Amino acid sequence: MPDLLLVLFLFNLSLFLLHEMDAIRRSEWRLFIVLKDMEDSKAYKVFTFIHLFLYVIILSLLFSQYQTIIFWVLDVFFIIHAILHLFFERHSRNEFKNSFSRSIIYPMGILAGIHLLFLINI
Repeated sequence: MPDLLLVLFLFNLSLFLLHEMDAIRRSEWRLFIVLKDMEDSKAYKVFTFIHLFLYVIILSLLFSQYQTIIFWVLDVFFIIHAILHLFFERHSRNEFKNSFSRSIIYPMGILAGIHLLFLINI
């Protein structure tokens, strides 16, 4: 079962990376308090650059002795992230109102919940 858990997590992490690619296309920085008032070209660069450090931290922890902790942290984050997207559905700057974006975001939250249940039961 542990190998299956890792594959499930990696699939979900891949959904997250896909979402972040979609987020750049859809100018997600316009939904963030600090970035929303910046000029788009600058906000795009800041938003993108932040992800470099985010990815390094996630991947470093994933392949370390803290793997279980990163599972928990990211699973909880993915669930909260999906809920936030649901709450922001009607936001005027939300460009994720399409079946493609939703097919990435909401399964990520559901799979994170399933992964957490398996983690709890092991």
